[in-house]
Amino acid sequence: MKIELAPLSVPLQRRLQTASVAQWVFSFLGLAQCCTVAFIALFFTRFWLVSALYAAWWFIDREKPNKGGRRIHAIRNSVVWRYMRDYFPITVSATDPIGSANHSRVGFTDAHFFLPLCPPGLVSSDKESASYVLQKLEGGNMLTIVVGGAQEALDARPGSCTLLLKNRKGFVRLAIEHGTPLVPIFSFGENDLFEQVRNPKGSWLRQLQHRLQQIMGISLPIFYARGIFQYSFGLVPYRRPICTVVGKPIPVQRKHRPSEEEVDQVHQKYLDELCKLFEEHKAKYNIPEDRHLEFI
Repeated sequence: MKIELAPLSVPLQRRLQTASVAQWVFSFLGLAQCCTVAFIALFFTRFWLVSALYAAWWFIDREKPNKGGRRIHAIRNSVVWRYMRDYFPITVSATDPIGSANHSRVGFTDAHFFLPLCPPGLVSSDKESASYVLQKLEGGNMLTIVVGGAQEALDARPGSCTLLLKNRKGFVRLAIEHGTPLVPIFSFGENDLFEQVRNPKGSWLRQLQHRLQQIMGISLPIFYARGIFQYSFGLVPYRRPICTVVGKPIPVQRKHRPSEEEVDQVHQKYLDELCKLFEEHKAKYNIPEDRHLEFI
């Protein structure tokens, strides 16, 4: 394999951008494992009290991910995120004003909260947690959920427009129960950041990944891209632009117990608006005319 090295004359700004993305990759792939090992190892040293106190706090605070999480503004406002944004770069385009949100939450799978040093500010993506965020009386709350989640990640590769949405309707029912508008969002270029080892449905690799996902709650796509000091192979994402387009909010009439027909109707409206958003903007981001969203 031919290795293409990064030139020595790369500006410091770009080096810092690469470093910020590399630390995020490490945080996502290895930080929890390292913290778990350190947490257990400290019990067998004279610093065992550190782990004991952390375990006690962890137990007392175990419901926090279902109660809005814990926001640490110093971390939220860190310069690291600005370098990470500029690495690709990432831009956001809104097609319609959606008002202001004082508190925006990102929902994660429950598996992340069973490990030490869970990222602060995140909340569980289950119904109890989402309901807590959406029903807070002061308003101004926005909840972001990647509906396809772990399973959809197994189909994410350059050129892919496959979304796991066809039978995912829980978020629609939740929106109706709280009278919360649904906002379709699509990120152009996101699937171009990594390559993924071929895993067609029915293959032994896909079956193994599906089985591990059922056990652990997270999927394990085998992905690769570039390295830190060379451009040929590694786990650092490619430096390719991402543009997140925010669509027009879909108004939802509040109803405590919506029927299946009502949920289906709003769900279809969401799919239609997401398709419309994609079709209206795909030409600007070099998506072929004959490529369309595929819902599975």
